[in-house]
Amino acid sequence: MSRRSDLARYLASRLALAPVMLWLIATLVFLLLRVAPGDPIDALLGTRAPEAARAALRAQLGLDLPLADQYGRFLGHLLRGDLGTSLTNGEPVTRIIQASLPASLELGVVALLLAAVAGLAVGFSGIARPEGRIDLAGRLYGISTYALPPFWAAMVVQLVFSVWLGWLPVGGRFPATLMPPEGTGFYLLDSLRAGDWGQLVGSLRHLVLPAATLGLLLSGIFTNALRLNLRRALGSDYVEAARSRGLSERRVVLHHALPNALLPVLTITGITVASLIGGALLIEVTYSWPGIAFRLQEAIAQRDYPVVQGIVVVVAALVVLVTVLVDLLVALLDPRIRF
Repeated sequence: MSRRSDLARYLASRLALAPVMLWLIATLVFLLLRVAPGDPIDALLGTRAPEAARAALRAQLGLDLPLADQYGRFLGHLLRGDLGTSLTNGEPVTRIIQASLPASLELGVVALLLAAVAGLAVGFSGIARPEGRIDLAGRLYGISTYALPPFWAAMVVQLVFSVWLGWLPVGGRFPATLMPPEGTGFYLLDSLRAGDWGQLVGSLRHLVLPAATLGLLLSGIFTNALRLNLRRALGSDYVEAARSRGLSERRVVLHHALPNALLPVLTITGITVASLIGGALLIEVTYSWPGIAFRLQEAIAQRDYPVVQGIVVVVAALVVLVTVLVDLLVALLDPRIRF
């Protein structure tokens, strides 16, 4: 009962901090957009528009108000769950996010699964002979994949598999010759539900390169984390005690060292999600993937304040939620954790 109450208090404290974190992020992005070079009016009307037209549009959009009034209006709408409307097309920001978020989630989930499988496999492969060739190759893999610039890696993958070999599409999310599947916006799930294998194959062909590129770049996080924690676990007292009881090395590694080494790896999933968002921005732009990061890049270029603010706040909320869920999952799996 004591542990349950500690867990409840911990969850309450994290959830209480979440609004404060989101407010700080929202305030920061609001101020950065206003002090950064560029003017939304220039993006909408051009720099040669008459001054009267510019002033009228500025008043219509509320950009002529003092900064404090703009900030107060922004926070008031945000507290009511209203993210505003786009300056460029008048579409509600909530609708823009709803339309682009499924593409990003589909790409992110597949990339995260690929990163975990590849990273953990490489991290575990050299444990039989520490400092051996396989272990050193795994270390090099973890460092190099984590250090690769996403934009450069995406262009190299496109050049090899799309331009030279011609195996996969160079960009986009769906073939232009087919109609996108109707449903939730998750093309893989919608194609499976409709039983349309042509749509499913078309979706997979466009998803392979961006997901594999992003997964490769993130897999080094899992490789390095598993290598370090597994080596630490193998040198611990409980592993030595298991060996002294005559257990085989395979059983010692799989049943004693590996479960404890995987718990810290699970903890870094929250960090990986944050890295996923940063890497997805360049990946989506390079592959013309119509996700939320691609839409964010467009909004920044157009100086579309409400869209940028809304996307940043929603993404920050998702990162906070994932981090809290991961912390709770680790706490439930590891009874040694105290709050």
